[in-house]
Amino acid sequence: MFKKLVTGAAFALALIPAASFAAGGGEQHIEDFQFSFEGPFGSFDQNQLQRGLQIYTEVCSACHGLELVPIRTLADEGGPQLPEDQVRAYASDNFSVYDAELDDDRPAKPTDNFPGSALETAPDLSLMAKARAGFHGPYGLGINQIVKGMGGAEYIASLLSGYTGETKEEAGTTFYENKAFPGGWIAMAPPLSDEQVEFIDGHANDLHHLSEDISAFLMWTAEPKMMDRKQAGLVGVLFLILLSVLLYLTNKRLWAPHKGKKLH
Repeated sequence: MFKKLVTGAAFALALIPAASFAAGGGEQHIEDFQFSFEGPFGSFDQNQLQRGLQIYTEVCSACHGLELVPIRTLADEGGPQLPEDQVRAYASDNFSVYDAELDDDRPAKPTDNFPGSALETAPDLSLMAKARAGFHGPYGLGINQIVKGMGGAEYIASLLSGYTGETKEEAGTTFYENKAFPGGWIAMAPPLSDEQVEFIDGHANDLHHLSEDISAFLMWTAEPKMMDRKQAGLVGVLFLILLSVLLYLTNKRLWAPHKGKKLH
């Protein structure tokens, strides 16, 4: 439990604005992770979201909350898609909420939201990936985000896996070198490590994959309706294309009798 608290508190520090911890120079490097949900036809990987949920539950939830996310959405299509009985068991086994009618805590239900952060210094992660989506590449021109899809999920994954192992001490504080953090140094020990979480399906659990899985899950918590928006956008584009073709053909038909006639 103590390890989870330390890890959660450390992750909280990583998500505070860069100016709080930047100490010295260093070029920021954001890795281009290949997330399945990128692009106009991308979609969330159900298995990856389930692994990310496990990482959140075992590591992050000790300090960080997801108070904007209803637990019942874990069963929704396009998300982790847990069976409803598993959602009920997950809620009651992992969380408790205060019930005003009982004037006491009770096991959480699927109709409840995830609890808020346990520490004041630990930000809620509900919208973290969306908030970090403002990152547009090293020059802020938006090219990387358009071409490579680099945004909030890439930033979080790069931060979690960007430690070099180098440390330095300044004013009694230990700083850790991190390639993704602005300034290159961060006052936070690495929150994830190889084989920290074991998956029942035997999926790879090295640092790179753990960082990728939790980042994908946090992207889903921030954009649970992403697939619906993509579908609506695609339908809208197809409709506009069809409308443009019909307008062109109509215009051509209306003016065809007058084409080539001389005006007097």
